[in-house]
Amino acid sequence: MSAQGDRPLVAHGERPREGGPDRAEVAVAVGVLIRPDGDFLLTSRPPGKVYAGYWEFPGGKVESGETVEQALRRELIEEIGVTIGTVHPWRTQVVDYPHALVRLNFCKVYEWSGDLHMHEGQSFAWQRLPVAVQPVLPGTIPVLEWFAAERGFVGATHS
Repeated sequence: MSAQGDRPLVAHGERPREGGPDRAEVAVAVGVLIRPDGDFLLTSRPPGKVYAGYWEFPGGKVESGETVEQALRRELIEEIGVTIGTVHPWRTQVVDYPHALVRLNFCKVYEWSGDLHMHEGQSFAWQRLPVAVQPVLPGTIPVLEWFAAERGFVGATHS
């Protein structure tokens, strides 16, 4: 697993940071579900949440005492109704959002069971590069760039 270091991606830098400059970093487990044809799953942020309507990879906060893998398994059952197989830790990215400082732990997942069911009122879309859904959450953009590099994709990964 390669890490991107501690240089955070700053989202909407013109906005004030809740909690100030010394706020705690929140660990988040993120599932990058990839079908055999290479398409990947994006879900929209549910109504009522920060960045509602933005598209992202599914996942959620790592609770106290959980590993990233345990959190990812729990979150994907809770959010989208699937039980995942082997988790492949991939990369990390720190994102400094106005509402939170998060360390996104991206994990590739190639096997899951169960039908997708959006338990939080969100939408889902299987995507390929360039993604068709908009707007894309700032923390999702690096993943699209990593996919582009891995797949030799030339052109914009998002608009």
